[in-house]
Amino acid sequence: SRTWGPSRSTHSLATPPAERAAGLGRPRLIKIAVVGASGVGKTALVVRFLTKRFIGDYERNAGNLYSRQIEIDGELFAIQVQDTPGVQIHGHNLECNEQLNRCIRWADAIVIVFSITDYKSYELLGHFHQHIRHLHPGNKVPVVVVANKADLLHIKQVEPQHGLQMASMLGCTFYEVSVSENYKEVFNAFHSLCKDVCKQQTISTPEKRRSSLIPRPKSPNMQDLKRRFKQALSAKVRTVTSV
Repeated sequence: SRTWGPSRSTHSLATPPAERAAGLGRPRLIKIAVVGASGVGKTALVVRFLTKRFIGDYERNAGNLYSRQIEIDGELFAIQVQDTPGVQIHGHNLECNEQLNRCIRWADAIVIVFSITDYKSYELLGHFHQHIRHLHPGNKVPVVVVANKADLLHIKQVEPQHGLQMASMLGCTFYEVSVSENYKEVFNAFHSLCKDVCKQQTISTPEKRRSSLIPRPKSPNMQDLKRRFKQALSAKVRTVTSV
């Protein structure tokens, strides 16, 4: 059994020749989980980012793992993006099964997606963020909030400023995108997330290296050494005097 983010199938998307040529060394791995309510466009968002293509019809709740090598700011990365089934609220809590929990624990970063045409998907933002922090205690996993379907203004239920305010309150970066019409903003959202992961890995790597070394013995307490030295001198003086 796999303890990371299990998926029904794995899709390795074709890598352009220029990007393959750039990959002289082993690319750095970044693992991203995309979460949100059903029907908000999670799969379309992932495929749009990785292929620049938009395909309007997907099997819902596919839960696939997509992988591809991508060059970002001159560096080659092995990106793994885990699509996840949509969830609902049960009472005041998310209905998260163990599969989804494993995906979140596995990820280096999270994208929370909601649709501006679905107010209930917007209401899930705070619940998702709280659940992510619960599964990553003490670890500030980067999180980006993405509002999708920005082109459907005639049926919108969530104002753009509301999504921005919620993301700011949660301490997350916010992007409003139209997966069907605009690749640039989709790329910017994932690009920002990857850069945040790189910063986290740069900070944590030296700490891990230090912790893996055999700890050096503690230096002796100088005050204690002075005290012992004085005691030894006093004893020697008393011995000489008694003779």
